[in-house]
Amino acid sequence: MKKKSAAKCRYLTGKKILPPPIRKENSLSEIIDDHMLAYNGGRIRAACHLLKEKMLKEDVTVGITLTGALTPAGLGSSSIIPLIKAGFIDWIVTTGANVYHDLHFAFNMELRQGSHLMNDAELRKSGVVRIYDIVLDSDVLMRTDALLREMICGPEFQKEMGTSEFYHKLGRIVYEKEKKSGHKDTSFLSACYQNDVPVFTSSPGDSTIGMDVASMEMITKKFKLRINPSIDVNESTSIVYSAKARGGKTGVIICGGGSPKNFILQTEPQIQEVLMIPEKGHDYFLQITDARPDTGGLSGATPSEAVSWGKVDPSGIEDTVIVYSDATIVLPLMTSYLLKNVKPRKLKKLYRKREEDLEMLREAFFKHNTYYKDIRGRIEKNG
Repeated sequence: MKKKSAAKCRYLTGKKILPPPIRKENSLSEIIDDHMLAYNGGRIRAACHLLKEKMLKEDVTVGITLTGALTPAGLGSSSIIPLIKAGFIDWIVTTGANVYHDLHFAFNMELRQGSHLMNDAELRKSGVVRIYDIVLDSDVLMRTDALLREMICGPEFQKEMGTSEFYHKLGRIVYEKEKKSGHKDTSFLSACYQNDVPVFTSSPGDSTIGMDVASMEMITKKFKLRINPSIDVNESTSIVYSAKARGGKTGVIICGGGSPKNFILQTEPQIQEVLMIPEKGHDYFLQITDARPDTGGLSGATPSEAVSWGKVDPSGIEDTVIVYSDATIVLPLMTSYLLKNVKPRKLKKLYRKREEDLEMLREAFFKHNTYYKDIRGRIEKNG
C-alpha cells in the first residue's frame, strides 16, 4: 500500500463517518455527538463542543444576542431562562420586541399556536395578531401596553438611564408580579433581574416599549424617563474590557443578526479604535443565522470579516462556529446538550459590577490617552 504523505495525513484525522443506527434509547446528547457529523448538523455539533470545551470555562464572560421574535415562540422560558440559571449567560443584547413579548408571559397572557396559512384579513377583522404561526388576541397588546405605561410612570423611572438599568427596574416589578400570581420561570427579564444579568437594547426606540416611553414623554412634561444609548455603549464595553483586564476571556453567542449582533461585537472596536486601548478582540464567536455573507448584510458577516474590524481575535479564528440554521431549532437543542454535559457555572452577577467595570475602563482610557485628561479638565472647568 502506498504510504500517505504528511500533508495527506494531516487532512485525514477527523472522526470516521460511520455512525451506528439511531435507536429509540439514544438521548439527544448522543444524537448530537454521534450522528450529527456533517453539514449544518455538524455545525450544531461543533457549536455544542465549542461551548462545552472552551466557551463555558469559568474564566470566560459570555454574552448572547436575541434578534427576531424569539420570545413569542417560547424560547425565553424553554431555553434562555435555563441557560441563565445555569450561569451560561452573563449578559444579553436583545431587540426591544423580545422584551416586550416576554412581558405577555410574565402577565399570564396567552399566545397560541396557529398557522402561517391563516387568512390575515380575517384575523384583522377578528382582532387576532399573527407572528408567522403564533397567534394572540390583540387585547394582549393593549393590556400589556397599559401595564407597561403604568410601571414606567413609577418614581424610580423618572430619570436618565441606560437600557440595562431600565430593564433591571422593570425586571424587579415583573418578578414581583410573577411571585404574586404564583408563576415561576415564565419571564427571562425576571430571571435576569434575579440573577443580575444585564440586558441591553441597542435600538431602544424600535419596539413597542420605545413607543410607550415616547407616548408618555409626549403626554406630560412631568414624565422624566430618558433612555441614553451612550450609557449602554460604555457599560457594554466595560463588561468586555474588565473581563479581559482581570485575565479572563470573552465569547459571544449570536442568535440571528441585525443591531444586537453589531452592538455586542462593536465593544472591541470601541476599546481599540475609539478609546485607543490595546486589545485583540473577542476570543470566541458562535452565530446561528440563515443569512448569506455575499449580500452585504451584517447578519451574514463572517467571523473572518469581524477579524478585520478587530471584533474577533485573529489568533482565535479556529474557535468560531457559524450554524446556518434557525435559532428556534438550534437553541433548544444546544440548551439541552449543555445542561446535560456542562456543570453549572458560578453566576458572575455583572449588573452589580457596573460602576466598578466602568471605572476600570475609564482608568485604562486615561492611562493610554493622557492628552484627554486636559480636555476633560477644560470641559469640567467651563461647565
